Amino acid sequence: MANDTLMTTYARLPVRFVRGEGARLWDTEGREYLDALSGVAVCGLGHAHPAVAAALCAQAGTLIHTSNIYEIPLQEELAAHLLRLSGLERAFFCNSGCEANEAAIKLARLHGHKRGIKEPAIIVMEGSFHGRTLATLTATGNRKVQAGFEPLVKGFVRVPYNDLDALCTVAENSDNVVAVLVEPVQGEGGIRIPDADYLAGVRALCDKHQWLMMLDEVQTGMGRTGRWFACQHSNVQPDVMVLAKGLGNGMPIGVCLARGTAATTFEPGNHGSTFGGNPLACSAALAVISTTEKEALVARAAQLGQRMLDGFTQRLANTAGVVAIRGLGLMLAVELDRPCGELVKSALARGLLINVTADKVVRLLPPLILSDAQADRIVAEVSQSIVEFLAPK
Repeated sequence: MANDTLMTTYARLPVRFVRGEGARLWDTEGREYLDALSGVAVCGLGHAHPAVAAALCAQAGTLIHTSNIYEIPLQEELAAHLLRLSGLERAFFCNSGCEANEAAIKLARLHGHKRGIKEPAIIVMEGSFHGRTLATLTATGNRKVQAGFEPLVKGFVRVPYNDLDALCTVAENSDNVVAVLVEPVQGEGGIRIPDADYLAGVRALCDKHQWLMMLDEVQTGMGRTGRWFACQHSNVQPDVMVLAKGLGNGMPIGVCLARGTAATTFEPGNHGSTFGGNPLACSAALAVISTTEKEALVARAAQLGQRMLDGFTQRLANTAGVVAIRGLGLMLAVELDRPCGELVKSALARGLLINVTADKVVRLLPPLILSDAQADRIVAEVSQSIVEFLAPK
C-alpha cells in the first residue's frame, strides 16, 4: 500500500477505511472493525453521526467561509456555549490543538511583556505533548519529537509532571516565569493521571506568584474523562484552556479560552487565523455540544470508563508483565514492562483499533457513544491480546 505521492511523515498501518458508523469502521475489503481509538480522541460521537452530518451538510449549502475580517454569528454562538460550560470569559478559534497551544503560548508571552518581563518563561512538563509547531514541540516533553528541529524556541522551563515541589523550586529561583502549561492527564505520555491534589496545588502556586495557569485539554476535553473538562474533577478553573480533537468530531477546529487579564491580553493584530472558527467548523462543534448534552454522554463516559477499568483490573491485575492499569473516563491505559508496539497490528488482525504510546502503554480512547457490549468486547480482546503477548515464548 506504499504511496510515493505522500511525504513519509507517518508509519501508516496497512488498512484503508472507506465507511464508518458509530464505533465501527469498514475497510476497502468490506471487513468490519471496532474503533477503540476514535481517531485519537477526536470522534467522541463516533463516525458519521447523523447530527454532525446534518449540520455540516446544511451549513455547506449555505456558507462555508468568510474570514475573521467579518463577524461570524456561529462562532459567537459556539463561544457562548463553551464559556457557559467552562466558566471562562473569551475565546479565540483556530484549526487544531497545536494552534490552540500556540495561541496560549503567545498570549502568555504578551501577558509577561505587558507586566514588564523582558524574557518571559513558561513552565512545561516532562512527558508532555502539546503539538508539532516549533513552539509547541519545544514545550513538549519528548526528545523524539524535538530531535532534528534545533535550534528550539527559548523561554521554556521544564519540570517533572505531578511534582509540586519542583514547581516551588522554580518559583524560588526564577523571576521571569509568567505561566504554567500542563495537561490534566498526560495523553501521549501514557495516560498519566496526577495525584488528586496536583492541579489544585498548581492553581495555588499560580495565584501566589501571579502566573497564568494554562491547561492543555486537547485530548481530555469535551467529556472524555467523565466531566466536560478534566480540570473539573479537581474543582479547578484555569486562566487559559485549550481544546480541539473532540470539539469538532473530525471537523478541524481548536479554541483557546481565557478569563481575567488573559481574556483581554490580545488586541487586533496580535494573533489570527484565516480559517479559524469558520461557519462550517462551528456548525459541527455546535452539533457536538448539543448532542453530548442531549444524550448525557459526559456521564455516560464516566460510567463506561469505570466499567472498562473494572474489567481490565479483573482480567489483568495479577498478570505478570502488567505494570499498571489506569484510566479516567474513556482515557484508559494498560502499561506493560516491555515495548509492545506489535499489539497494534495483532489487534488490527482481530478487527480492533487500539494504540500504543510511550513505547509500553496500550492506550484506549473509544467514542463516548460506545455500547456496553462494545465496551466489554474491547476489554476482552485487548486483555486476551496482552496475555498472549506476555506469555513465555
